[in-house]
Amino acid sequence: MDKIHAVITGIGSYVPKYVMTNEEISQHVDTSDEWIKKRIGIEERHILKPEEGKGITYLAEQAVADMRTRRDFDPLSVEAVVFSTTTPDYFIPNSASLLAYKLGMTNAFGFDLNAACSGFIYGLEVGSAFIVSGKYKKVLVVAGDVLSSVTNYEDRNTCPIFADGCGCVLLEPTTEDVGIMDSYMRSDGDSVEHLHLLGGGSVNPASYETIDNRLHYIWQDGKVVFKHAVSSMADSCEQVLKRNNLTKDEIDWVVPHQANRRIIDSVAHHLGIPTEKVMINIEKYGNSSAGTIPLCLKQWETSLKKGDKIILTAFGGGFTWGAIYLKWGYNS
Repeated sequence: MDKIHAVITGIGSYVPKYVMTNEEISQHVDTSDEWIKKRIGIEERHILKPEEGKGITYLAEQAVADMRTRRDFDPLSVEAVVFSTTTPDYFIPNSASLLAYKLGMTNAFGFDLNAACSGFIYGLEVGSAFIVSGKYKKVLVVAGDVLSSVTNYEDRNTCPIFADGCGCVLLEPTTEDVGIMDSYMRSDGDSVEHLHLLGGGSVNPASYETIDNRLHYIWQDGKVVFKHAVSSMADSCEQVLKRNNLTKDEIDWVVPHQANRRIIDSVAHHLGIPTEKVMINIEKYGNSSAGTIPLCLKQWETSLKKGDKIILTAFGGGFTWGAIYLKWGYNS
């Protein structure tokens, strides 16, 4: 019997229209355009304004609509929706169920997956397993965040970094030698003190005290996170290269999570991968957490060829990290 792979057959993305520049950031905190570009690599980021009354499922709806302009499908044919996000519209109901309802995917079950910035590759891992099981034929994987909703714009160490955006892919089965070939995933829960959002859960339910202490915002120890991100992403890529007998020269593209330009450059240097083979768009989109990798894939979609060998890698809160090796499934 031919081996089944899960292959990406379509991709879409969406970012809010409002663009927040470094100059605007510098009006909130003691920083500058020059400092942000030098230390982080970001020039601007897209933000969903709170007064619009919309959340991550709105971005997801637009991302799916974008995908359907090139890869249309019957919503009733989708059997599962995996929604990777740290910023759901609500705790209950989950964003996957809301999205499926809004898009007419009434034959699908759906759930949210929280792996922070590693959300897209974790979602691909889960969606791929559904496909490879042989039970499901169409799985929608959505990944994105509205990080502006949990960003403290009085914290100069974090507010220049975060942005809003969302991407999605459709996974289907194939017996061709394309699709998701291998993965390496890890997590480490002994990291709460270094990267966290402590308010709003069952330990610290929302109260005047949690609000006054700004526990509903992301906080990170940048130096610690930087060190772990570089070593973990590089190691994950090396693991999938080694396990699949691949050399760096055989890889057509590396798609890293867009957290910090210096992290991206350090990972590429560690792997010996030239910059021209690394997808980078952090300067225009910032860090939208789970959304960054699909935003990159969408931007480069027309440059991808069927059979291209691609490594996706990410690191995020949890800590969570990993890498996926895939062969691109179609010519644009």
